Amino acid sequence: MGKKKTAPAPKAPDGPPAGDAEPFDMVFHCQLAHGSATRQVRDFTNVKQLYESIAKAFGIKTTDILYCTLNTHKVDMTRLLGGQIGLDDFLFAHVKGKAKQVKVSKNGPALGLTISDNGAGYAFIKKIREDSIMDKVDNCKVGDHIASLNGTDLSGCRHFEVARMLKEIAIGTEFSMELTEPQMAMNEIAPRGAQGGSGNVSAGGGKKTLRMKKDGTAVVEEVADEVTEMVKKVNFFIQKEMGIEDDELATEIYYLAKAKTDSDEFARDLDEKLADFAFPDDFVLDVHEAVHSK
Repeated sequence: MGKKKTAPAPKAPDGPPAGDAEPFDMVFHCQLAHGSATRQVRDFTNVKQLYESIAKAFGIKTTDILYCTLNTHKVDMTRLLGGQIGLDDFLFAHVKGKAKQVKVSKNGPALGLTISDNGAGYAFIKKIREDSIMDKVDNCKVGDHIASLNGTDLSGCRHFEVARMLKEIAIGTEFSMELTEPQMAMNEIAPRGAQGGSGNVSAGGGKKTLRMKKDGTAVVEEVADEVTEMVKKVNFFIQKEMGIEDDELATEIYYLAKAKTDSDEFARDLDEKLADFAFPDDFVLDVHEAVHSK
């Protein structure tokens, strides 16, 4: 089960099965993280459409948006927008700031980076492990977009592709990265995030969230705390194996594991639905045990 193979880039997961969508008018409040007036964004069912709506509201280019955080204007990767938005969440869009070049000497197998992406073609640094190779690189920060690697443009690359490129760089060599940092505010604008999501979302309140599915639709659903915690655990194993974090992928794997009490059946499901990732046996067993442990 989970044998390694040469394969094309993995397809994004479809996500867990969901029931019928509740009728709703998707309206959320948004600011540019470096400072702006508040605007409303609406009528989106996926991340790319959300960025288009934000760009239209603020008169900027869609390609200027690096990522969004929820309920904070800070570069806080624990508040990063994934495939779900709480119906009372306030959106902050982080846009491109200054570009910079860094050089890295790869003097060990692990750089100490965890990479994520914005779902629209930009990979960025989500974590830097303390005392790692990257922790010692000047002017490299969490939240920086990895724009190019050794002169190769990475626009359109998913996080796992960038992580694979970095892993394949030979130990003992030096490489360069062009990074783009998010634009920072000259002065704090107050109050920020004081206003929650719009009351126009009829299903709002509680723990209900808007989940943007890969098939281009969106549903309102309840998200239990235990599911959130389990997705975090699965993400830990993904990060350990691949050097990335992906809430959507972790959610898909969680539901696949939850549906199978037998680890071999879970492995067969992974091989069938997420075969291109070629997860090894240890990953399969660790995830299955974590999901079914009491």
